[in-house]
Amino acid sequence: MLDIAEELDRWVGQGRDFAVATVVAVGGSAPRQPGAALAVDAGGTAVGSVSGGCVEGAVYELCRQALEDGGTVLERFGYSDEDAFTTGLTCGGTIDVLVTPIRAQDPVRPVAAAALAAAARGEATAVARIVRGPAGLLGRALAVRPDGSYQGGFGAHPELDRTVAAEAGALLDAGRTGTLEIGERGSRCGSPLTVLVESSVPPPRMIVFGAIDFASALVRVGAFLGYHVTVCDARPVFATRARFPEADEIVVEWPHTYLERTSVDARTVLCVLTHDVKFDVPLLKVALRLPVAYVGAMGSRRTHLDRVERLREAGVTEPELARLRSPIGLDLGARTPEETALSIAAQIVADRRGGSGVPLTGAHLPIHHDGTPAGPVPGLRVS
Repeated sequence: MLDIAEELDRWVGQGRDFAVATVVAVGGSAPRQPGAALAVDAGGTAVGSVSGGCVEGAVYELCRQALEDGGTVLERFGYSDEDAFTTGLTCGGTIDVLVTPIRAQDPVRPVAAAALAAAARGEATAVARIVRGPAGLLGRALAVRPDGSYQGGFGAHPELDRTVAAEAGALLDAGRTGTLEIGERGSRCGSPLTVLVESSVPPPRMIVFGAIDFASALVRVGAFLGYHVTVCDARPVFATRARFPEADEIVVEWPHTYLERTSVDARTVLCVLTHDVKFDVPLLKVALRLPVAYVGAMGSRRTHLDRVERLREAGVTEPELARLRSPIGLDLGARTPEETALSIAAQIVADRRGGSGVPLTGAHLPIHHDGTPAGPVPGLRVS
Protein backbone atom coordinates (compact mmCIF):
# COMPACT_ATOMS: atom_id res chain seq x y z
CA MET A 1 0.00 0.00 0.00
CA LEU A 2 2.77 2.43 0.88
CA ASP A 3 4.40 1.92 -2.53
CA ILE A 4 1.56 3.98 -4.06
CA ALA A 5 1.23 6.36 -1.11
CA GLU A 6 1.28 9.63 -3.05
CA GLU A 7 -1.73 8.73 -5.20
CA LEU A 8 -3.68 7.17 -2.32
CA ASP A 9 -2.97 10.17 -0.11
CA ARG A 10 -4.57 12.34 -2.80
CA TRP A 11 -7.56 10.01 -2.87
CA VAL A 12 -7.95 10.31 0.90
CA GLY A 13 -7.74 14.10 0.63
CA GLN A 14 -10.45 14.05 -2.04
CA GLY A 15 -12.69 11.91 0.15
CA ARG A 16 -12.68 8.96 -2.23
CA ASP A 17 -13.61 5.47 -1.11
CA PHE A 18 -11.25 2.77 -2.38
CA ALA A 19 -10.05 -0.76 -1.81
CA VAL A 20 -6.42 -1.86 -1.67
CA ALA A 21 -5.10 -5.26 -2.74
CA THR A 22 -1.68 -5.94 -1.22
CA VAL A 23 0.74 -8.78 -1.89
CA VAL A 24 1.34 -10.36 1.53
CA ALA A 25 3.34 -13.47 0.56
CA VAL A 26 5.01 -14.95 -2.50
CA GLY A 27 6.17 -18.43 -3.42
CA GLY A 28 8.47 -19.47 -6.23
CA SER A 29 8.99 -17.01 -9.07
CA ALA A 30 6.69 -14.01 -8.68
CA PRO A 31 7.00 -10.56 -10.29
CA ARG A 32 6.20 -8.43 -7.24
CA GLN A 33 7.23 -8.69 -3.59
CA PRO A 34 5.22 -8.30 -0.35
CA GLY A 35 3.93 -4.77 0.00
CA ALA A 36 3.18 -4.28 -3.72
CA ALA A 37 -0.35 -2.95 -4.09
CA LEU A 38 -3.18 -2.27 -6.50
CA ALA A 39 -5.93 0.17 -5.47
CA VAL A 40 -9.34 0.74 -7.06
CA ASP A 41 -11.65 3.63 -6.21
CA ALA A 42 -15.43 3.70 -6.29
CA GLY A 43 -15.37 5.09 -9.82
CA GLY A 44 -13.29 2.20 -11.12
CA THR A 45 -9.97 4.04 -11.40
CA ALA A 46 -7.00 1.80 -10.63
CA VAL A 47 -3.42 2.56 -9.62
CA GLY A 48 -0.51 0.27 -8.82
CA SER A 49 0.13 -3.39 -9.57
CA VAL A 50 0.34 -6.69 -7.73
CA SER A 51 1.61 -8.98 -10.47
CA GLY A 52 2.95 -7.08 -13.45
CA GLY A 53 -0.20 -7.99 -15.35
CA CYS A 54 -0.74 -11.71 -14.68
CA VAL A 55 -3.69 -11.48 -12.28
CA GLU A 56 -4.57 -7.79 -12.35
CA GLY A 57 -8.04 -8.35 -13.81
CA ALA A 58 -9.09 -10.79 -11.09
CA VAL A 59 -7.67 -8.61 -8.33
CA TYR A 60 -9.42 -5.57 -9.79
CA GLU A 61 -12.76 -7.38 -9.49
CA LEU A 62 -12.00 -8.39 -5.89
CA CYS A 63 -11.40 -4.72 -5.06
CA ARG A 64 -14.70 -3.74 -6.66
CA GLN A 65 -16.47 -6.43 -4.65
CA ALA A 66 -14.82 -5.29 -1.41
CA LEU A 67 -16.06 -1.76 -2.02
CA GLU A 68 -19.59 -3.07 -2.41
CA ASP A 69 -19.81 -5.47 0.52
CA GLY A 70 -17.13 -4.09 2.87
CA GLY A 71 -15.48 -7.48 3.25
CA THR A 72 -11.76 -8.11 3.65
CA VAL A 73 -10.52 -11.22 1.84
CA LEU A 74 -7.25 -13.11 1.43
CA GLU A 75 -6.88 -14.76 -1.97
CA ARG A 76 -4.13 -16.98 -3.39
CA PHE A 77 -3.20 -16.88 -7.06
CA GLY A 78 -0.97 -19.52 -8.60
CA TYR A 79 0.05 -21.18 -11.82
CA SER A 80 -2.08 -23.83 -13.48
CA ASP A 81 -2.18 -25.09 -17.05
CA GLU A 82 -5.90 -24.31 -17.33
CA ASP A 83 -5.89 -20.70 -16.22
CA ALA A 84 -2.31 -19.53 -16.71
CA PHE A 85 -3.42 -16.89 -19.18
CA THR A 86 -6.58 -15.84 -17.34
CA THR A 87 -6.10 -15.53 -13.61
CA GLY A 88 -2.94 -17.56 -13.06
CA LEU A 89 0.69 -16.53 -12.77
CA THR A 90 2.40 -17.48 -16.00
CA CYS A 91 5.78 -17.11 -14.29
CA GLY A 92 5.05 -20.21 -12.22
CA GLY A 93 4.88 -18.75 -8.73
CA THR A 94 2.13 -18.02 -6.23
CA ILE A 95 1.07 -14.82 -4.50
CA ASP A 96 -1.26 -14.24 -1.57
CA VAL A 97 -3.22 -11.00 -1.90
CA LEU A 98 -5.11 -9.25 0.89
CA VAL A 99 -7.97 -7.05 -0.30
CA THR A 100 -9.11 -4.40 2.18
CA PRO A 101 -11.86 -1.77 1.71
CA ILE A 102 -10.87 1.70 2.90
CA ARG A 103 -14.13 3.60 2.89
CA ALA A 104 -15.22 6.58 4.96
CA GLN A 105 -17.00 4.31 7.47
CA ASP A 106 -14.24 1.70 7.80
CA PRO A 107 -12.23 1.75 11.08
CA VAL A 108 -9.00 1.17 9.14
CA ARG A 109 -9.32 4.42 7.18
CA PRO A 110 -7.83 6.84 9.79
CA VAL A 111 -4.90 4.48 10.30
CA ALA A 112 -4.30 4.09 6.57
CA ALA A 113 -4.69 7.84 6.06
CA ALA A 114 -2.03 8.60 8.68
CA ALA A 115 0.47 6.15 7.19
CA LEU A 116 -0.21 7.27 3.62
CA ALA A 117 0.17 10.95 4.51
CA ALA A 118 3.51 10.34 6.24
CA ALA A 119 4.83 8.22 3.36
CA ALA A 120 3.68 10.80 0.81
CA ARG A 121 5.62 13.48 2.71
CA GLY A 122 8.74 11.32 2.51
CA GLU A 123 8.72 10.54 6.23
CA ALA A 124 9.60 7.14 7.66
CA THR A 125 6.49 5.19 8.59
CA ALA A 126 5.23 1.61 8.81
CA VAL A 127 1.78 0.08 8.67
CA ALA A 128 1.09 -3.33 10.23
CA ARG A 129 -1.96 -5.32 9.13
CA ILE A 130 -3.29 -8.73 10.14
CA VAL A 131 -3.28 -10.92 7.02
CA ARG A 132 -4.01 -14.31 8.59
CA GLY A 133 -6.10 -15.01 11.65
CA PRO A 134 -9.72 -14.79 12.78
CA ALA A 135 -11.94 -13.36 10.06
CA GLY A 136 -12.96 -10.42 12.22
CA LEU A 137 -9.36 -9.27 12.55
CA LEU A 138 -8.30 -9.48 8.89
CA GLY A 139 -7.15 -6.10 7.63
CA ARG A 140 -7.04 -4.51 11.10
CA ALA A 141 -4.09 -2.14 11.18
CA LEU A 142 -1.84 0.14 13.16
CA ALA A 143 0.53 2.83 11.87
CA VAL A 144 3.96 2.98 13.50
CA ARG A 145 6.22 6.03 13.70
CA PRO A 146 10.03 6.05 14.03
CA ASP A 147 9.80 7.13 17.69
CA GLY A 148 7.86 3.93 18.53
CA SER A 149 4.46 5.59 18.94
CA TYR A 150 1.56 4.20 16.96
CA GLN A 151 -1.99 4.87 15.88
CA GLY A 152 -4.82 2.35 15.59
CA GLY A 153 -4.87 -1.23 16.81
CA PHE A 154 -6.17 -4.72 16.28
CA GLY A 155 -8.99 -4.72 18.81
CA ALA A 156 -7.82 -7.96 20.44
CA HIS A 157 -5.63 -6.90 23.38
CA PRO A 158 -3.46 -3.82 24.07
CA GLU A 159 -0.45 -6.07 24.65
CA LEU A 160 -0.74 -7.42 21.10
CA ASP A 161 -0.72 -3.86 19.76
CA ARG A 162 2.39 -3.02 21.79
CA THR A 163 4.18 -6.19 20.69
CA VAL A 164 3.47 -5.63 17.00
CA ALA A 165 4.36 -1.93 17.24
CA ALA A 166 7.75 -2.82 18.74
CA GLU A 167 8.53 -5.44 16.09
CA ALA A 168 7.26 -3.18 13.31
CA GLY A 169 9.49 -0.40 14.63
CA ALA A 170 12.51 -2.67 14.27
CA LEU A 171 11.61 -3.43 10.65
CA LEU A 172 11.02 0.27 10.01
CA ASP A 173 14.40 1.13 11.46
CA ALA A 174 15.98 -1.25 8.93
CA GLY A 175 13.77 0.00 6.10
CA ARG A 176 12.37 -3.48 5.52
CA THR A 177 9.01 -5.03 4.71
CA GLY A 178 8.18 -8.47 6.11
CA THR A 179 5.80 -10.61 8.13
CA LEU A 180 5.49 -11.39 11.83
CA GLU A 181 4.27 -14.82 12.87
CA ILE A 182 2.60 -14.49 16.26
CA GLY A 183 1.76 -17.63 18.21
CA GLU A 184 -1.56 -18.35 19.84
CA ARG A 185 -0.28 -17.29 23.23
CA GLY A 186 1.22 -14.05 22.02
CA SER A 187 -1.79 -13.06 19.91
CA ARG A 188 -4.10 -12.83 22.97
CA CYS A 189 -7.02 -13.78 20.71
CA GLY A 190 -6.91 -17.57 20.89
CA SER A 191 -5.45 -18.05 17.40
CA PRO A 192 -2.07 -17.57 15.75
CA LEU A 193 -1.70 -14.46 13.59
CA THR A 194 0.34 -13.38 10.60
CA VAL A 195 1.00 -9.65 10.42
CA LEU A 196 2.37 -7.90 7.35
CA VAL A 197 4.56 -4.90 8.15
CA GLU A 198 5.10 -2.46 5.28
CA SER A 199 7.87 0.08 5.74
CA SER A 200 8.28 3.31 3.84
CA VAL A 201 11.51 5.19 4.35
CA PRO A 202 13.14 8.15 2.57
CA PRO A 203 15.03 7.19 -0.59
CA PRO A 204 18.49 5.68 -0.06
CA ARG A 205 21.46 7.89 -0.78
CA MET A 206 23.92 7.62 -3.63
CA ILE A 207 26.94 9.85 -3.20
CA VAL A 208 29.06 10.29 -6.33
CA PHE A 209 32.53 11.68 -5.75
CA GLY A 210 34.19 13.30 -8.77
CA ALA A 211 32.36 15.69 -11.10
CA ILE A 212 33.35 14.01 -14.38
CA ASP A 213 31.41 12.91 -17.47
CA PHE A 214 31.00 9.39 -16.07
CA ALA A 215 29.47 10.94 -12.94
CA SER A 216 26.86 12.76 -15.02
CA ALA A 217 25.69 9.47 -16.51
CA LEU A 218 25.74 7.73 -13.12
CA VAL A 219 23.64 10.52 -11.60
CA ARG A 220 20.95 9.90 -14.20
CA VAL A 221 20.96 6.15 -13.59
CA GLY A 222 20.95 6.64 -9.81
CA ALA A 223 17.94 8.94 -10.03
CA PHE A 224 16.18 6.37 -12.25
CA LEU A 225 16.79 3.68 -9.60
CA GLY A 226 15.21 5.87 -6.93
CA TYR A 227 18.30 7.11 -5.10
CA HIS A 228 18.69 10.56 -3.59
CA VAL A 229 21.83 11.51 -5.50
CA THR A 230 24.57 13.82 -4.25
CA VAL A 231 27.57 14.89 -6.32
CA CYS A 232 30.64 15.99 -4.37
CA ASP A 233 33.83 17.52 -5.78
CA ALA A 234 36.36 19.98 -4.41
CA ARG A 235 36.50 21.86 -7.73
CA PRO A 236 33.74 24.48 -8.06
CA VAL A 237 34.28 24.87 -11.79
CA PHE A 238 33.15 21.27 -12.35
CA ALA A 239 30.61 20.71 -9.55
CA THR A 240 27.81 22.82 -11.02
CA ARG A 241 24.07 22.54 -11.46
CA ALA A 242 24.49 23.04 -15.21
CA ARG A 243 26.62 19.88 -15.43
CA PHE A 244 24.43 17.82 -13.10
CA PRO A 245 20.83 18.99 -13.50
CA GLU A 246 19.38 15.69 -12.25
CA ALA A 247 21.37 15.58 -9.01
CA ASP A 248 19.39 16.20 -5.83
CA GLU A 249 22.37 17.91 -4.22
CA ILE A 250 25.73 19.30 -5.35
CA VAL A 251 28.47 19.81 -2.78
CA VAL A 252 31.72 21.69 -3.36
CA GLU A 253 34.02 20.35 -0.67
CA TRP A 254 36.92 17.97 -0.22
CA PRO A 255 35.31 14.54 -0.50
CA HIS A 256 36.67 13.04 2.71
CA THR A 257 35.67 16.03 4.84
CA TYR A 258 32.16 15.96 3.41
CA LEU A 259 31.84 12.22 4.00
CA GLU A 260 32.98 12.65 7.60
CA ARG A 261 30.15 15.08 8.34
CA THR A 262 27.22 13.85 6.24
CA SER A 263 24.65 11.24 7.27
CA VAL A 264 24.86 7.74 5.81
CA ASP A 265 23.19 4.44 6.65
CA ALA A 266 23.14 0.78 5.66
CA ARG A 267 21.42 1.60 2.35
CA THR A 268 23.87 4.30 1.22
CA VAL A 269 26.07 3.64 -1.83
CA LEU A 270 29.35 5.50 -2.37
CA CYS A 271 30.84 5.77 -5.86
CA VAL A 272 34.36 7.18 -6.03
CA LEU A 273 35.06 8.34 -9.58
CA THR A 274 37.88 10.78 -8.86
CA HIS A 275 40.75 8.27 -9.53
CA ASP A 276 43.23 10.77 -8.10
CA VAL A 277 45.22 9.65 -5.05
CA LYS A 278 44.99 12.99 -3.29
CA PHE A 279 41.21 12.55 -3.24
CA ASP A 280 40.88 8.77 -3.28
CA VAL A 281 43.07 7.69 -0.36
CA PRO A 282 41.69 9.98 2.38
CA LEU A 283 38.15 9.46 1.05
CA LEU A 284 38.32 5.66 0.92
CA LYS A 285 39.97 5.53 4.33
CA VAL A 286 36.80 7.10 5.70
CA ALA A 287 34.36 5.28 3.40
CA LEU A 288 35.57 1.75 4.12
CA ARG A 289 34.97 2.24 7.83
CA LEU A 290 31.37 3.38 7.47
CA PRO A 291 28.32 1.06 7.74
CA VAL A 292 27.23 1.64 4.12
CA ALA A 293 25.91 -0.80 1.53
CA TYR A 294 28.49 -0.28 -1.21
CA VAL A 295 31.85 1.38 -1.80
CA GLY A 296 33.16 1.36 -5.37
CA ALA A 297 36.16 3.15 -6.87
CA MET A 298 36.94 3.81 -10.52
CA GLY A 299 40.33 3.17 -12.07
CA SER A 300 42.41 0.67 -14.00
CA ARG A 301 43.73 -2.50 -12.39
CA ARG A 302 47.12 -0.84 -12.05
CA THR A 303 45.47 2.15 -10.37
CA HIS A 304 43.61 -0.22 -8.09
CA LEU A 305 46.77 -2.04 -6.98
CA ASP A 306 48.58 1.23 -6.30
CA ARG A 307 45.57 2.59 -4.42
CA VAL A 308 45.30 -0.53 -2.26
CA GLU A 309 48.96 -0.27 -1.24
CA ARG A 310 48.51 3.38 -0.33
CA LEU A 311 45.43 2.51 1.72
CA ARG A 312 47.35 -0.19 3.58
CA GLU A 313 50.06 2.35 4.34
CA ALA A 314 47.32 4.68 5.64
CA GLY A 315 46.20 2.00 8.12
CA VAL A 316 43.25 0.47 6.31
CA THR A 317 42.88 -3.19 7.35
CA GLU A 318 42.40 -6.20 5.09
CA PRO A 319 38.76 -6.75 6.15
CA GLU A 320 38.10 -3.10 5.34
CA LEU A 321 39.81 -3.41 1.96
CA ALA A 322 37.70 -6.48 1.19
CA ARG A 323 34.64 -4.22 1.11
CA LEU A 324 36.05 -2.18 -1.79
CA ARG A 325 34.55 -2.80 -5.25
CA SER A 326 37.44 -1.83 -7.51
CA PRO A 327 37.74 -1.60 -10.43
CA ILE A 328 34.16 -0.44 -10.12
CA GLY A 329 31.25 -2.11 -11.92
CA LEU A 330 30.50 -5.41 -13.66
CA ASP A 331 32.24 -6.64 -16.80
CA LEU A 332 29.83 -5.48 -19.52
CA GLY A 333 32.51 -4.36 -21.95
CA ALA A 334 31.41 -0.79 -21.21
CA ARG A 335 33.08 2.08 -23.08
CA THR A 336 30.87 5.16 -22.96
CA PRO A 337 29.92 7.04 -19.78
CA GLU A 338 26.37 5.70 -20.07
CA GLU A 339 27.53 2.11 -20.47
CA THR A 340 29.93 2.51 -17.55
CA ALA A 341 27.16 3.95 -15.40
CA LEU A 342 25.03 0.92 -16.30
CA SER A 343 27.81 -1.47 -15.25
CA ILE A 344 28.20 0.34 -11.91
CA ALA A 345 24.46 0.34 -11.30
CA ALA A 346 24.29 -3.36 -12.18
CA GLN A 347 26.91 -4.15 -9.55
CA ILE A 348 25.07 -2.06 -6.95
CA VAL A 349 21.81 -3.92 -7.67
CA ALA A 350 23.57 -7.30 -7.58
CA ASP A 351 25.14 -6.47 -4.21
CA ARG A 352 21.84 -5.18 -2.88
CA ARG A 353 19.74 -8.12 -4.03
CA GLY A 354 22.26 -10.94 -3.68
CA GLY A 355 22.64 -11.52 -7.42
CA SER A 356 25.63 -13.22 -9.02
CA GLY A 357 25.96 -10.95 -12.04
CA VAL A 358 26.13 -13.92 -14.45
CA PRO A 359 23.77 -14.26 -17.46
CA LEU A 360 20.45 -15.87 -16.60
CA THR A 361 20.37 -17.62 -19.96
CA GLY A 362 21.51 -21.19 -19.39
CA ALA A 363 22.13 -20.63 -15.68
CA HIS A 364 20.22 -22.67 -13.10
CA LEU A 365 19.78 -19.73 -10.77
CA PRO A 366 16.72 -18.07 -9.22
CA ILE A 367 15.51 -15.01 -11.10
CA HIS A 368 14.14 -13.38 -7.94
CA HIS A 369 16.27 -13.44 -4.79
CA ASP A 370 14.61 -13.44 -1.35
CA GLY A 371 15.93 -12.62 2.07
CA THR A 372 18.53 -10.09 0.99
CA PRO A 373 19.37 -7.06 3.15
CA ALA A 374 17.20 -4.68 1.19
CA GLY A 375 14.32 -7.02 0.45
CA PRO A 376 11.43 -8.59 2.31
CA VAL A 377 12.32 -10.60 5.40
CA PRO A 378 11.01 -14.09 6.14
CA GLY A 379 8.37 -14.50 8.82
CA LEU A 380 9.66 -13.39 12.20
CA ARG A 381 8.20 -15.49 14.98
CA VAL A 382 6.94 -13.75 18.10
CA SER A 383 5.95 -15.97 21.02
